[in-house]
Amino acid sequence: MTRISTFKVIKEQTLTSWVLAVIFCVWGTTQAQSADVQQAKALSNAFAAVAEKAMPAVVSIKVEKAIAAGSMGSEGMYGMNDPFELFGEEFLRKYFGGRLPQMQAPQRQLQIGQGSGFIISTDGYILTNNHVVGDVDKITVELGDGRVFENAKLVGTDPESEVALIKVEATALTTLPMGDSAKSRIGDWVMAVGNPFGLAQTVTVGVISAVGRSNVHITEYEDFIQTDAAINPGNSGGPLINLDGQVIGINTAIFSQSGGYMGIGFAIPINMARAIEEQLKEHGQVVRGYLGVLIQDNTPELAEAMGIKEAAGALVSDMPADSPAAKAGLRVGDIILKINGKNMDNSTALRNYVATLAPKTKTTMTILRDNRGQQVTVTIGERPSALAKAEPVTSEGVQLGVQIQAVTAQIAQQLGVKEGEGVVVTGVQPGSAAESAGLRPGDIILQAQRQPINTPQQFQQAVRAVAKAGRILLLVRRGDHANFMVVTLK
Repeated sequence: MTRISTFKVIKEQTLTSWVLAVIFCVWGTTQAQSADVQQAKALSNAFAAVAEKAMPAVVSIKVEKAIAAGSMGSEGMYGMNDPFELFGEEFLRKYFGGRLPQMQAPQRQLQIGQGSGFIISTDGYILTNNHVVGDVDKITVELGDGRVFENAKLVGTDPESEVALIKVEATALTTLPMGDSAKSRIGDWVMAVGNPFGLAQTVTVGVISAVGRSNVHITEYEDFIQTDAAINPGNSGGPLINLDGQVIGINTAIFSQSGGYMGIGFAIPINMARAIEEQLKEHGQVVRGYLGVLIQDNTPELAEAMGIKEAAGALVSDMPADSPAAKAGLRVGDIILKINGKNMDNSTALRNYVATLAPKTKTTMTILRDNRGQQVTVTIGERPSALAKAEPVTSEGVQLGVQIQAVTAQIAQQLGVKEGEGVVVTGVQPGSAAESAGLRPGDIILQAQRQPINTPQQFQQAVRAVAKAGRILLLVRRGDHANFMVVTLK
């Protein structure tokens, strides 16, 4: 009996322990789930609070323009949403069953488009996009509280950055606080507020996917914040807001193959926009600084070819003789590392920074010349209103295959170059490294390995001299521009 009683007690104790363990596990799981829910609710409350504060300062913009019948716009894969595309034929066909009214086409018709903007001052200044308000006949602004202001004033636009400033006559308006876009981090939560497809006060949420995005060929000056927050036609000009409720960007463009959201949107950093807004408010236009150089990124391949340890800075590939850079003593082949102590990580950073400087500003540039650092003082000029764009250079290749000849008087006259300066490319072998690196018939090779080339013999000697290195650094002129490129020998 004693043995049976002991077994019974042990069995009851084991069962009790098991039940308690299950209870504690369930309780622990419930507590963990409760904590997760609380965290989710806290994030949800944060979004709701930001949206509640932001929406009164976000406006809907309606624009009107009289155009010749049948001259509707279109938009490509990369680019800005045309405000006039919202209610054009495609919209009517999609949402009204394709039954368009049959009527005689007028000689002129009125286009109506939609966009967004946000209030930056209590007396009615509003930031938006150039492609929303830049070329229209009438601008109407509707505030978040329902008030409508017809014939809003266009203060100024800047097509090269896509920033525009308009104004309504009002007082005591709600504004949005400005953030510091330079502090934006990949992965930060953001909110886009705007007027997509005419649906006012629409909020979407996402994260910052990338910062400093350039070379997407949307605007002349690019330093975009990339986000996956949904941006659609009509969102253009609206704010991109962080969780502190501060504007960090102006929603401007999307990458799309369908015309709608595909997870990639671009916003102009608010730091850039504010600098432009100040000039628009004061002058109605933007005056940019000008260095007068053609530059390209100092790629790892170029750095290795030039014997430079670090691939950083902007490489000077050409400059007019009368440019501010030339007058200050800069040379082709110099690498600009810093301006006024600010790092120039690549050619885009340099170009954007110089553009913010006022003409006649004296700057101190840290450059690398012949692998030695030195400083140069340059007085910034004023950027000409119409300036040709330089095409980017890709420096790569796997094999050399090129035919050249001296620049004779006849060739010099045909190409508009100096006789005896450089050698002209007369043929490029298909599939060769010369073709891969971008050499074309008609190009003028000015330098090889940083040394002037004026005869075919000099070029052949230069190629032989680098046979062991396996690559050759060339300075090539095409048209009015010159760029460095590397061709790999086999």
